[in-house]
Amino acid sequence: MAIAALTLFAALVLLAGGTRIVIQRRRTGDAGIRQFSARPNTPQFWGHYGAAIGGLTTAVAAPMADLLGLAPLGFLDHPVTRGLGVVLAGLGILATFASQLAMGASWRIGVDTTEKTTLVTDGPFRFVRNPVLTAMGIAFLGLTLMVPNLVAITGFLVMLIGNQVQARLVEEPYLRRLHGAAYTDYASHVGRFLPGLGRLHPQPHYRR
Repeated sequence: MAIAALTLFAALVLLAGGTRIVIQRRRTGDAGIRQFSARPNTPQFWGHYGAAIGGLTTAVAAPMADLLGLAPLGFLDHPVTRGLGVVLAGLGILATFASQLAMGASWRIGVDTTEKTTLVTDGPFRFVRNPVLTAMGIAFLGLTLMVPNLVAITGFLVMLIGNQVQARLVEEPYLRRLHGAAYTDYASHVGRFLPGLGRLHPQPHYRR
């Protein structure tokens, strides 16, 4: 199962990384990569590297540890659990790529606060404000269940914390500044990662 987990992670990198970047560059002339410009010790820095390190720990270090003989956690070591992991990982990968495509020209990895992008509220964004992060969470939960050892679970939790930092402390403040009442109204009706959960209170007094 460790080899299958590594293979699925490679598919995620190929689709959500390589293929999506190629599409973005062909459509706009820009790859859409912004996260490496984050200043050290800023929320975007910690959000990006927390999610990246956690993701690599789950998707690469955990399967490698499994191949080297690290025992899985007994309460998760079951064929049904591992099979569910395969399903979740596969669906999460496809949903990640589909959500990225739904952003069109507004798609970015990371935030450049000097840019002005269109607020996307259709497609999967009708149900959650961060469908890419939600889908990636599903994919990495699947990878964790495929190789359910302590390394995978630790990496998964670190990735989730990084995504929370990125969404709450980087993207939401940026979108509030950029789109003002349009964003706060949207966010008051649509959940952050899950439908109906994490909605923001409207702030009609907020100005750009």
